[in-house]
Amino acid sequence: MSRLPAAALPIVLVPVGTDEDALDACLAALDAGTPAGTRVWLADDAQAGPRGQDLIRGWLARTRLQAAHTRRAAPLGEAAHLDEALRACGNADVAVLASDAVPTPGWLERLAGCLTRDPAIASATSWSNAGEAAAWPRIGEIVPVDVPPERLAEACAQLQPVHPDLPAAVGHAVLLRGEARTRAGGVDAASYRSWYAALIDLSLRMAGLGGRNVLCETAFVLRAREDAPGEGDMAALAARWPAWHARIAQCLMDDPLRALRMQLDDALARQARQPPQADLFADAS
Repeated sequence: MSRLPAAALPIVLVPVGTDEDALDACLAALDAGTPAGTRVWLADDAQAGPRGQDLIRGWLARTRLQAAHTRRAAPLGEAAHLDEALRACGNADVAVLASDAVPTPGWLERLAGCLTRDPAIASATSWSNAGEAAAWPRIGEIVPVDVPPERLAEACAQLQPVHPDLPAAVGHAVLLRGEARTRAGGVDAASYRSWYAALIDLSLRMAGLGGRNVLCETAFVLRAREDAPGEGDMAALAARWPAWHARIAQCLMDDPLRALRMQLDDALARQARQPPQADLFADAS
């Protein structure tokens, strides 16, 4: 995989949550699996407690990334806070990474590659074990995965980057094309409380303007849970997008990404059959 310079990569926006252990794991994986100098914004909607704030300060002092941290004095709410942060990024491409997610090596470069390959792509979502329509090993399920992140990244890299369409972007790790996001009007924080619902709505508006919401099958981001809608969010989605619930239900039943899931299964199985340090044996032959 060719390395993009950090300046050419999207901004990584991490909305800080309340789970301190998960935040610690997220920041460690982000630092290890993202090119040095990548721009990272930790945006805290007054969520992190004292330990979480200490974790952030310590990470900022040692990270290889070009990282910044902001904290509001009082919370705005999830959707409104992300709307504020994304608007501050202007037309820049932004990868929103959940603060309880664990990105595998190369995740950001592979997401960025999607936008480069097809200018119609408005959002690119990685695989996740808690990724709803983009879930592996089974669609719509949260499945604990004991495969090391490096092995997952290597297996995903073996898949051909065809970038199939998703019903909507998913919130564990999603790259948003800046121009598509602003053309669609950005996040509708007036209608939705949660990022979960606001992201679905934004995805559908971008698709209505000709954009594509796709799976980046070459990237994987681990997570222990899925996002959830806020109070009234599902009713608001149903009112604006009356066909949405039927569409996502049909996707879960049909599983259009089944063949890709099997390809990832096969790539992991091939890894398991390789002898230890297979590259050294190959060099000696």
